[in-house]
Amino acid sequence: MTSASPDGPEKMTVAVGMSGGVDSAAAVLLLKERGYDVIGLTMSIWDSVMPETVSKKSGCFGPGEVEDIAAARETAGRLGIEHFTVPLAQEYRQWVLDEFTKRRLAGYTPNPCAVCNPVMKFGFLLSRARESGIRFDRFATGHYARVARDGATGLYRLLRGVDKVKDQSYFLARLDQTQLSGLIFPLGDKTKTEARELACRAGLEQIAGKSESQDFFEGDDISVLFKSGGAVPGPIIDESGTVLGQHRGIIYYTVGQREGLGIAVGRKVYVKTIVAETNTLVVAERGGVFSGSCLLSDVRWVAGEAPDLGRDFTLRLRYRHPGVGAHLESRGVGRFAASFETPQFAVAPGQMAVVYDGDEALGAGWIDRGQGREKGTQL
Repeated sequence: MTSASPDGPEKMTVAVGMSGGVDSAAAVLLLKERGYDVIGLTMSIWDSVMPETVSKKSGCFGPGEVEDIAAARETAGRLGIEHFTVPLAQEYRQWVLDEFTKRRLAGYTPNPCAVCNPVMKFGFLLSRARESGIRFDRFATGHYARVARDGATGLYRLLRGVDKVKDQSYFLARLDQTQLSGLIFPLGDKTKTEARELACRAGLEQIAGKSESQDFFEGDDISVLFKSGGAVPGPIIDESGTVLGQHRGIIYYTVGQREGLGIAVGRKVYVKTIVAETNTLVVAERGGVFSGSCLLSDVRWVAGEAPDLGRDFTLRLRYRHPGVGAHLESRGVGRFAASFETPQFAVAPGQMAVVYDGDEALGAGWIDRGQGREKGTQL
């Protein structure tokens, strides 16, 4: 297996997705060191008609985008490259926000970043840029992940980044062969510390110490993202159906949540199930929020087809999940039942599950409601 890179930097132009942070700046520096012509691209997704909320929290979607774009433009200038902003607010609303709010109202726990990467960052950003006349041969980002081309099969493989703490292969696991073939991840074999040191040596100390965006939304109250507010109070019940209190609206809760329930029952309870049809939260003690299996839907495989299922894989059930050994069984087109080696806490419908074989991310699907492999185990 060989590293996936262009045939050579001669006359090769690489567009780098720039966020105004240290990772994309480090990616630019590394590519320039390798002799590529580099330009910067930043997508503008904030819709100015959205109501603003006061928050000190940083996020990808919010009015703070103006400052981020300015920072990206300034960084590009200091690095001596052209910078372009690509307006994509309408596409972001349709493909990411509308999907997020629809799923949240249905009682799921969606992951907007997992949708944004294949659809927006590695989709509309590139197509819209080219349509506007911006010319480039490859696209690069500051993701901590690696792409390698298998010399025997010709297929592109998605691998974990060398920095295991910062590895972002999870968010990229729905990319396809066409997308991977045109990508470069300069930080894939670097650590976060090395990226910061590289930026500091280039005189970019200010962004090297800049805090990272931890959420997709900049505000404190996600209800502003919903056209009708979305926050309708309803009952909180235990597994026997006893009403324990009232919640503020199901959009504020996720499976496994304990804080902020607003009930006192003399024991620690967690959200087990969100029942959108009755606007109800079902809570249970921690032991009742474990699952031995789950159902995956709309699974997309990096190689274009499912691997041999006659072996176990590692399944990551959310970004910070360490992974669990799992056996997969087909349940129809794009649907698989996963049974875990050990029961897992807070398996949340709507989250993305990524299938790994060692360091290789093979594909990803959405955790769905329904039965997994074990009879009677239902999410």
